Amino acid sequence: MKKRKWIPLVVLRKLLIAAICSIAFVALFSARVHIVPSSKDQRFNDKISTTQDPQSWMRELAPPHLSKAPLPTPKLSGSKGNLDYQKLWKPPSNRGFLPCTNPTPNYTTPAESQGYLLVHTNGGLNQMRSGICDMVAVARIINATLVIPELDKRSFWQDTSNFSDIFDEEYFMNSLANDVKIIKKLPKELVNATRVVKQFISWSGMDYYENEIASLWEDYQVIRASKSDSRLANNNLPPDIQKLRCRACYEALRFSPRIEQMGKLLVERMRSFGPYIALHLRYEKDMLAFSGCTHDLSPVEAEELRSIRENISYWKIKEIDPIEQRSKGLCPLTPKEVGIFLTALGYPSTTPIYIAAGEIYGGESHMAELRFRYPLLMSKEKLASIEELEPFSNHASQMAALDYIVSIESDVFIPSYSGNMAKAVEGHRRFLGRGRTISPDKKALVHLFDKLEQGIITEGKKLSNRIIDLHRRRGEHQSDSGQECSIRPKQNAAISGLYPTVKHPRVSQLRTCPVAVEPGGFRQI
Repeated sequence: MKKRKWIPLVVLRKLLIAAICSIAFVALFSARVHIVPSSKDQRFNDKISTTQDPQSWMRELAPPHLSKAPLPTPKLSGSKGNLDYQKLWKPPSNRGFLPCTNPTPNYTTPAESQGYLLVHTNGGLNQMRSGICDMVAVARIINATLVIPELDKRSFWQDTSNFSDIFDEEYFMNSLANDVKIIKKLPKELVNATRVVKQFISWSGMDYYENEIASLWEDYQVIRASKSDSRLANNNLPPDIQKLRCRACYEALRFSPRIEQMGKLLVERMRSFGPYIALHLRYEKDMLAFSGCTHDLSPVEAEELRSIRENISYWKIKEIDPIEQRSKGLCPLTPKEVGIFLTALGYPSTTPIYIAAGEIYGGESHMAELRFRYPLLMSKEKLASIEELEPFSNHASQMAALDYIVSIESDVFIPSYSGNMAKAVEGHRRFLGRGRTISPDKKALVHLFDKLEQGIITEGKKLSNRIIDLHRRRGEHQSDSGQECSIRPKQNAAISGLYPTVKHPRVSQLRTCPVAVEPGGFRQI
C-alpha cells in the first residue's frame, strides 16, 4: 500500500524536473538568439547597433577617446519641460533690432591714397581684432593704403602667427575694397624709405586724425602705428565710420578656412550632447597675475603670480590688494564660484559645458568642485584628437579663435570675467542675434559667496532666488540695442543709415562698435 502511494509522487517529481529543464533550455536559446541575431534579419539589425556597424555620425565626428555615445540630454516634453526650456535655454527677443552696416547714401569710394599705413597690433586675439577694426577706420579717415597688419608676437602668449594664419586675408581685402585700399606688403621701393613711427593717442576723434595725423603726409610716405588698441574714439564718430568698423569686425574679419573648419567641427561635437553652455573661464595664469586676484589660491601660488606681475615691465600696476580687488568685482570668478552660480540659476548637472579658455591655473586642483557639479565639462582637447589640434596647438591666438567660434555658436554664453574676449563675443552674438548671454554680477556675487563660506547662508532655493532676481534686474537695466552702430529697429529698416542712439543707463556716453556695451548682462533670465 505504501509503495503504491509513492509512485504518483515520483512521477510528479520527474515531470517537474523535465518542465524546469525545458524552460531553462528555451530561455537559454532565446537569450542566444537576441545576443547574436541572424544577419538575415535586416529590420532587427537596423535597430541594434553591432561592433561591425558603429554609428556613422560618431565615427565621422568623434576622435577615438570620444567614440562612445554622449550622455542623453533630458527631454523637454510637457509643461515642465517647456518651462525649463524658457527659463534656461530660450534666446531673448531681438526687440525688433536688425544688423545695420550698409553705408549711408552719402558714402563714397576711397579717395586717392596719400601714403601707406603700417600697423603693429598688440595684445591677445580679441585685443588685436578690435585694434585692426580701428585701424581700418583710421586708414579711411586719413586716406591711407592699409598694409595687412602685423600681429603681436612678443606679448605674454609668444605667438608667431601671421595675419593669414588666423584670418582669411583675401576675404578681408576684397570685402573692404569699397572702403579702404588694402595691400599685403609695402611696395619694394618704399621698404627702406624714411617713415614716422607714431603711437596714436588713445580715444582720439576725427579732428585728431584729419589734422594732426594726416598732416604727416607732407613729410612722409609711410606712417607706422606702433600700437593698435584703443586708438579710436567710441563716441561722436560719423555714422559711416562707425558702420565701417562694424563691417570690418563682424563681416570682413573672419577666421582662416582651416580655423573655421575646425571650429565648426568642435561645434558639431558639442551639439551632439544637446544644448550647451560656453563658459569663458578666465582663470588663467596671465589673468590672475595681471589682476592680482588670489582668492582660494595657496601662498605659493599667490607669490608666483606676484612675481610674474613684477617682472612684466609693461604691466604698470605692481602692488594690488587682492581682497579689495575682489570686493569691487574686479576678479574673475573661480571655477568653484561658477559652479555655485550655475546651480543657483537652475542648470542641471547633466548640462554640457564647453570651457573656452587656455590652461586653467592650478589645473584639476581648482577644477574639481566645478567638475563634481557638472561632470560633462568639455574643451578643445577633449573634443578633438591630438592630431586634429596639432596645427593649432603651439599658437595661443589660433587656439583662442577656436574657442571664439564655439562660444559664438553656443546656446548660452557665460564669461567669468568681462575682459576683451567676453566683450567681443557678447557684441558679436548681439549683432548676429545668437542665443543668451549671462554676464555675472561679480561684485554682488562675491558678497553672497563670502556669506556662504562663513555659513551665514546655505545653498538652496533662497540663495537661488536671490541670484536669479539679481540677474533678472541686471538684465532689465541693459541697453537692448547692443552695438549702437550696428543694429537698428526693424520698423525703420527701410530708412538707410538710421541706427539707434540709446544711452546705456550706467555709462554716460554711447558705447559703440566694435566694443560691446559694458558693464553688465544681456536680458539673461
